[in-house]
Amino acid sequence: MTTYNDKVHLVDHPLVQHKLTLMRRKDASTNTFRTLLNEVSMLMAYEVTRDMPMQDIEIETPLETMTSRVIDGKKLVFVSILRAGNGILEGMLSVVPGARVGHVGLYRDPKTLTAVEYYFKMPQDMEARDVVIVDPMLATGNSAIAAVERLKELNPKSIKFVCLLTCPEGIAAMQNAHPDVHIYTAAIDRQLNSHGYILPGLGDAGDRIFGTK
Repeated sequence: MTTYNDKVHLVDHPLVQHKLTLMRRKDASTNTFRTLLNEVSMLMAYEVTRDMPMQDIEIETPLETMTSRVIDGKKLVFVSILRAGNGILEGMLSVVPGARVGHVGLYRDPKTLTAVEYYFKMPQDMEARDVVIVDPMLATGNSAIAAVERLKELNPKSIKFVCLLTCPEGIAAMQNAHPDVHIYTAAIDRQLNSHGYILPGLGDAGDRIFGTK
């Protein structure tokens, strides 16, 4: 994993980069795209959870009693930005099946590109939990910024943001609004176009996950 700056982490593992390249191809089918996204999400989960706090507990193996380590504290919360975030959520839950799940419903106004909230549902006791927000794209940053802002009202212990792709504009927007939030991404692409899409990108992630146009 490469650190872009102290808050932006590029997950550049060869397996992640290989699978992301296959996802970018315009002729990748919906099933292929969805399967690859699941695999990439599982691989990224290892890096995102690398610094989770641990504690020692006593267990019994078939041979003897020993002290071993488990994840400490309240369960992690994965927060999916609907709808495309659910594509990453599935892979993350494969690795951390005990995590709680929250959902933020946001849509991008096609004229202003600003985020409009229509749904918000979180687990209880958020102040004792670490939050990982998932969304395939950090493009204009408007949806991600709005989601982080809303979650900060619940005072979680920490917030990370995980995406497949981002760009310099998206990183700058997020860091200007929320300089404390760590960003994990598999690629930092060249730029945004006039419609707020990442270039070269991979198109609309939600459409490619769910087979919609």
